[in-house]
Amino acid sequence: MERVLSGMRPTGKLHIGHLYGALANYVKLQDKYDSFFFIADLHSLTTKYENTEDIKQNRVEVMLDWLASGIDPEKTTLFIQSRVPEHAYLHLLLSMIVPIPWVERNTTVKDMIRDLKLKENASYGLLGYPILMTSDIILYKADFVPVGKDQVHHLEISREIVRRFNRFYGELFPEPQPLLTEFPSIPGLDGKKMSKSLNNDIKIADSEEDTRKKVMRAITDPQKIRKNDPGHPEVCTVFKLHKIFSRDEIPDIEKNCRSGALGCVACKKHLAENINKALRPIREKRKSLEGKKKEIEEIFEEGSKKARKVASQTLKEAMEHMRID
Repeated sequence: MERVLSGMRPTGKLHIGHLYGALANYVKLQDKYDSFFFIADLHSLTTKYENTEDIKQNRVEVMLDWLASGIDPEKTTLFIQSRVPEHAYLHLLLSMIVPIPWVERNTTVKDMIRDLKLKENASYGLLGYPILMTSDIILYKADFVPVGKDQVHHLEISREIVRRFNRFYGELFPEPQPLLTEFPSIPGLDGKKMSKSLNNDIKIADSEEDTRKKVMRAITDPQKIRKNDPGHPEVCTVFKLHKIFSRDEIPDIEKNCRSGALGCVACKKHLAENINKALRPIREKRKSLEGKKKEIEEIFEEGSKKARKVASQTLKEAMEHMRID
């Protein structure tokens, strides 16, 4: 059975961008592949190294959102990155063979430094983020990594590192291939990519009333000033979200928007209703899981033990190929 791997940093409660950009895909993949999904808490330290007090609680929030979304621990290996020290060990070995220009040219790291205004505070760990990411993937000899179309190039450095290792020490690691997700980027309420740090998100765990309030402040067509003005749905954030939550109604919504028959307030109210309807079963399941945090943490601890067995064998093989073991 081919293997798929993906991880997610624990930054707190997840939003609908995570749900439709990743988690819904995880649920589908777990029935087709040998699936390994992990909480990337070590990656949190690349930008939050001075504020670590929330990491443990954030891990629990991610666990709740994952399980509530339908990820099944009976079908997948769910684990915590820091519980598998082989990630750090292989990262060290790979860092010895990766040329500095490879990491310096990485656009993802450059964007993170710019967006988070890190500048002089950018750490060695952040610069080496792609190498740790590669370690995460190849420790399990993953065949596929689910990504959006705009993230395919992020995976290329991992493929380059694999090729370099295999060329120096002999064939060991497969080159991970991208698995494209259906919704690579979910717009936030301000039109930018949905992000907790931008405060433009709708969280999976939000109440229905909070969801309604958030949707009502979403940016729409700036040229549609009055209710009956003709709209331009192609530039409207609300319409983009309708494509996810109101798929069967898209032709009517688009037609009525363009004709001026559908006002922005009514359009937003309908979107909020559909979002709440879609999230209701997930939110109910999440609420039921909140009283079982100890049992949920045990699921990930057991998964980490399973993951470590695989990772330790791969690390042993890597050291043998490098002729240091």
